[in-house]
Amino acid sequence: MKTLPRTLLIPAAVLAGSGAMAQAPSTPRLSGNSPPTTPMAAPQVPRPITDDVRRSRNYPEQPPIIPHAIDGYQLTLHTNQCLTCHARQYIEGSGAPMISVTHFMDRDGQVLADVTPRRYFCTACHVQQTDAQPLVRNTFRDALQK
Repeated sequence: MKTLPRTLLIPAAVLAGSGAMAQAPSTPRLSGNSPPTTPMAAPQVPRPITDDVRRSRNYPEQPPIIPHAIDGYQLTLHTNQCLTCHARQYIEGSGAPMISVTHFMDRDGQVLADVTPRRYFCTACHVQQTDAQPLVRNTFRDALQK
């Protein structure tokens, strides 16, 4: 008896269709009520807010948002354009806030002379503010608000 190659073996549940897959979701989808396999036009990318106004944070330890355009900024292994304004030696000339001293500490708490590699890629934590509308109603209130 000849056996099929492993790449051709398909589980019977996939061929027959799973009951869980066929059921309608119990909560509404964020992208609408159409099935997930229906082609949809991509939503427009929200416009960045570029007023350079520093926004208050919503919770303790929240990374500050980026209040200016970052289109075309180079952020690679060898180049970080954010540091041309936010590095300690350039803040006086640029008027930009200095990056936090926590960005100079390694994982053991040792203070380094330059930005630690684990904090080098700014957009891993910091995002640009946009005019995007919330996808769902939000009732969040800061603990300090009355």
